[in-house]
Amino acid sequence: ALRQVPVEVDLAQVVRGPMVVTIDDEGETRIRRRFVVSSPVGGRLQRIELEPGDSVTRGQTVVARVQAEAPPLLDARTRAEAEAASASATSLLGQARADEQRATTALELARRELVREQELASGDLTTKQAIDLRESAVLAAEDVVRAATFAVATAAAELQRAEARVAPDRADAGGRILSVLAPIDGVVLRRLRESAAFVPAGEPLIDIGDPRDLEVVSDLLSTDAVRVRPGSTVRLEQWGGNETLTATVRRIEPSGFMKISALGVEEQRVNVLMDFDDRATASTLLGDGYRAEVRIVIWEAEDVV
Repeated sequence: ALRQVPVEVDLAQVVRGPMVVTIDDEGETRIRRRFVVSSPVGGRLQRIELEPGDSVTRGQTVVARVQAEAPPLLDARTRAEAEAASASATSLLGQARADEQRATTALELARRELVREQELASGDLTTKQAIDLRESAVLAAEDVVRAATFAVATAAAELQRAEARVAPDRADAGGRILSVLAPIDGVVLRRLRESAAFVPAGEPLIDIGDPRDLEVVSDLLSTDAVRVRPGSTVRLEQWGGNETLTATVRRIEPSGFMKISALGVEEQRVNVLMDFDDRATASTLLGDGYRAEVRIVIWEAEDVV
C-alpha cells in the first residue's frame, strides 16, 4: 500500500537506418492527350453505337454520323426578291459577255490596222508616227479586252451568289449525312451523346484517348508544392492493388487555384503532374480517372539516426 505508483513512459530504441520524407496526398490518373470529337455541322445526330472501351482507328472508324440540317425555306416575298436578283444577275452577265465580244472585235481590227501600216512603212509610204499610233491603239484595245474579261468573271460570280439565295428553296429537305472519323488511334472514353437528337455545330459527341498515354495529377497545397522538384520520385499506393507503383514528377504547374476543403476551408492548390516509370504496366492496371494515394519523396538517406 505504501509503494509509489509507477509512471508510464514511451520507450523507443535508437537505431540507424534508411529514412524517407514524403508529401502525401490524393492523386488521380488521366489520359494526357484526349480528343473531344464534336459535330462539324448542325443537324440530326444518329445514334452512336460505339461503347466506352471500344477501339478506334485514325481516319477509318466512324464515331458518329450527322444528317446535315436542311436550309430554311424562303417565304414568298424573299423568294421573289431572290429570283428577281438572279434574273438581274443573268442580264448583267449577258451584257458583260457582249462587251467582251465587242472589245475582242475592236482588238482584232486594231491589229489589222497595225499590220497595214507596217506594210506601208516597208515601202516608205507612211510615217513612224502613224505606226506608233497604231501600236498604241492595239495596246489600248488589249487593256479593254482584259477589263471586259474581268467584268464577265465578276458578273458570273454575282449570278452564282444570286442563285445561292434561291438554292435553299430548291434544296433537298433531308440534307446529306456526314460521317465523323476518329482523329487518333485509341479507345472510346466517354459518350457525351448516345441517342439520336438534333445537335448544333460544335456540340461535343464523344471522348477518345490512348490508354497507354497515362499520367497522374495531384493538387497539392501550394506550401507543399514549392518543396517538390521535377524529377522527384513518386510512390503510388492504395490504388486497389497490393503492389506499389512508381512514377516521376514531370511538371509543377506555375498557376494555382482556390479549392474548398471538406471542412469548408479555402485552400490554394497547385497541380503536380507525374509520369509512370512503367507506363505499359500502369495502363493495364489503371484507367482514366482512377484514384490513388501519392507519396512524393522530397528527401531520403540510407543511413541516419
